[in-house]
Amino acid sequence: MLVQKLIREGMLKKEEYIELLDTYTEDTINQLSEIAVQYRKRYYGNKVYTRGLIEFTNYCKNNCFYCGIRGKNRNIIRYRLTKEEILECCKSGYELGFRTFVLQGGEDIYFNDEKLCDIIKSIKQRYPDCAITLSVGERSYESYKALKEAGADRYLLRHETAMESHYCKLHPREMSLENRKHCLYQLKELGYQVGAGFMVGSPHQTNECLAEDLIFLKELEPDMVGIGPFLPHHDTPFAKEEKGSVSKTLLLLAVVRIILPKVLLPATTALGTAEGDGREKGLAVGANVVMPNLSPLSKREQYALYDNKIHQNAEAAENIKVLERKVKELGYGLAYERGDAV
Repeated sequence: MLVQKLIREGMLKKEEYIELLDTYTEDTINQLSEIAVQYRKRYYGNKVYTRGLIEFTNYCKNNCFYCGIRGKNRNIIRYRLTKEEILECCKSGYELGFRTFVLQGGEDIYFNDEKLCDIIKSIKQRYPDCAITLSVGERSYESYKALKEAGADRYLLRHETAMESHYCKLHPREMSLENRKHCLYQLKELGYQVGAGFMVGSPHQTNECLAEDLIFLKELEPDMVGIGPFLPHHDTPFAKEEKGSVSKTLLLLAVVRIILPKVLLPATTALGTAEGDGREKGLAVGANVVMPNLSPLSKREQYALYDNKIHQNAEAAENIKVLERKVKELGYGLAYERGDAV
């Protein structure tokens, strides 16, 4: 009954989401994914959009309890790509066919507005037909405005959890959910295509937390939503925690596609790391974006948000033909275009 109501109305009440998450079965996932795939085909056809991921710095001032590049991790080899190295990644990606570059990094104070704006302008100057997505955390309104004016098109900022009490269990006290949400609304106001998202199965997460996430996403109406299972990193306070459920992640991907039919929904690296064919399973339940890695080979292992992160084979941009074949086997086709939200 809840499945039919979700399909019919495009949303549920909080207690209904909790019940769905408490009682779902494989059959529930199948029913929801069938509708989710119909929606993605209605708005995006059989296209799976490619994004070229450039992990340009693993320095971070924050100390999120789940993250391998947290500032207090003294065991990690830190790096920053130079502007020239970033442009070289873009050159390689452009030649491979990518028309969106995702600049992702920790909250690194070295990359101030002046440096980032210079990098963005240089990319746009060389590749005016490409979109630039940023994923560099919480910044000021003035900073977001400057980056937008420099040419950034999209911004990814996972809210991680929409429940205050849970947020406090994942982050140090100097970070707040209120500011996280404030940033997301500022980004929308400035005209970015905005991405939010959360981890599935993060420590202390309950189905009530996930219900709050779904309600918040419906309220925010982002253009992109990134969901992946929680995966522990050995140099964090959550090193011994269980990884998140792939099954529940797939359920939630289908639910997000139904409540936000036009959303751009990645089949994430975390999903592919948690299970060998996780990314393919993500595409089969309504996801329509993949982000192969364009970062220099020598740096990929050092951008370790969690343990055993995949960065080779179909995950690597230079092996795009492998990914192309896998996507084709699912009945879809890789789309080499900007791939904006509709």
